[in-house]
Amino acid sequence: MTTARLQVPPRIVEGDVFKLRLLVQHPMDSGFLRDLDGVLIKRNVIRHLQCILHDKEVFRVEPTTGTAANPLFEFYLRATRSGELYFRWVDDKGYIGELRHNLVIEPANQSQAPKS
Repeated sequence: MTTARLQVPPRIVEGDVFKLRLLVQHPMDSGFLRDLDGVLIKRNVIRHLQCILHDKEVFRVEPTTGTAANPLFEFYLRATRSGELYFRWVDDKGYIGELRHNLVIEPANQSQAPKS
């Protein structure tokens, strides 16, 4: 079983580009190492991870055996409106991990004069 932590900026304003960081606790066993008894440790890496916002895939990655244990995925989004971020990943053993986060986007300050 894996766990994950998501880091989101404390305040996001409509139109801002912001960074998301997702840390997934996973061994990412390459299949090339042996245990203390000399037995080959079976490969178990995350096959794919995706992030969905407003029913649209906004990020997807397919890590390989060269990815370190407990991978940190970092990417940027542009804030348009609030909604649920849904992360889903599947590993070689068939485990499906999920994380949901309610993303709150503040409206842009309408009192500012438009830029010319």
